Amino acid sequence: MAYQPRAPNQSSGDENDSTRRLYNPYQDLQVPMQTLYKLPTSPEYLFPEESRAQRRSWGENLTYYTGIGYLAGASAGAAKGFVSGVKSIESTDTLKLKINRVLNGSGHAGRQIGNRCGIIGLLYAGLESGMVAFRDTDDVINSVVAGLGTGALYKAAAGPRSAAVAGAIGGVLVGLAVTGKQALKRYVPI
Repeated sequence: MAYQPRAPNQSSGDENDSTRRLYNPYQDLQVPMQTLYKLPTSPEYLFPEESRAQRRSWGENLTYYTGIGYLAGASAGAAKGFVSGVKSIESTDTLKLKINRVLNGSGHAGRQIGNRCGIIGLLYAGLESGMVAFRDTDDVINSVVAGLGTGALYKAAAGPRSAAVAGAIGGVLVGLAVTGKQALKRYVPI
């Protein structure tokens, strides 16, 4: 039963009701509600040096690139697995078996490619943050060298020739991505 407030002059038949009043915990609080929840609009930093840098920290970079890599790879892998699962369906399969083939194909390929892309993102973020710390500047060279190193490290176990080719591919891809980003900033009004 919900509480129904009564006026002070109403009586409910009980004599003790006239000597009691309801407690309101907010009656003495004279602070406007807008000032209670005034949150800052800019990020807060512990040290002033952090506020001067206009980039993510190495930990944020690591999380961001690894997560983006895994998500993109898992999505692409799931699509590839879906196609291979549909191709592997036989005419004698029941509906349950068809669905199982598609789900297994999507999950298997999604995990494989997602993990590979996540590792590539992890290597890239670590190398880029290391280059920024080593050179004490944030420019295109750091990104391209990090792409070169990522490709080379990722394929290092396959031999020096594969590592060199993968490093060149990584450097070119990152160079194209950085150039495309700068062109978008310059020519596309956002």
